[in-house]
Amino acid sequence: MASPEFFWIAAVVAAFLVGASKGGLPMVAMLSVPIMSLVMSPMLGAALLLPVYLVSDAYGIFIYRRSFSRRNLLILVPAAAIGIFIGYIVADSIDDDAVRILIGVVGLSFLALRLRSYLTGIDTKKEADVPRGIFWGALAGFTSFVSHAGGPAFQVYTLPQKMPKMMFAGTATILFAIINAVKVPPYIALGLMDWGDADVMLILAPVAVFGAWVGYRITQILPEKLFFRLVEIALFLISVNLIRVGLMG
Repeated sequence: MASPEFFWIAAVVAAFLVGASKGGLPMVAMLSVPIMSLVMSPMLGAALLLPVYLVSDAYGIFIYRRSFSRRNLLILVPAAAIGIFIGYIVADSIDDDAVRILIGVVGLSFLALRLRSYLTGIDTKKEADVPRGIFWGALAGFTSFVSHAGGPAFQVYTLPQKMPKMMFAGTATILFAIINAVKVPPYIALGLMDWGDADVMLILAPVAVFGAWVGYRITQILPEKLFFRLVEIALFLISVNLIRVGLMG
């Protein structure tokens, strides 16, 4: 265990990044648990941050209450619930590393197609549709349940829709807030929920809310094209890291 000083530095930075991701900067979400892993085991770090996610989710819903795609949520939320239920049913027999590799490969494959469209100049906009939404929404719910990695599936489905950046960020924030809330009962049933130290949560929760506000302000300022390029870079880094972790077992 690290010294108390290093623990608090890591915890405050991680909580801020959790909030910033909920404020509309998904590219920083992947940094929180690795930072906590510097001062404690990854599983303990993830458990400690879970209540922080839930608090920042609530604030994220508030700030994006007017900026989201209603049609996408109507399609993705029920689909994600199906994925979460499947994850709960097969929790004892699933190979987490295989899931991580699959998510990473899907993300990289999607980015390869995006790169081809940039090079050829053919970048067709796709509308939100039920068949694709059910598939990718269920995959987002399932992968979020078993490995906290639902972002790539969401991005594969929504990036081709070319939504305005605030609508994209709001849809992601609200969707994963709902997914995290729906995950709580099955996590409790499986004995996975660990609320950590209540005193630590009382300190980290305001930090996460502040991070969400900062993330929201930055999202407002970033040029639209730069915002989505950063999202694609984040998807690439997350996909590569998932494959790396999966292969290392």
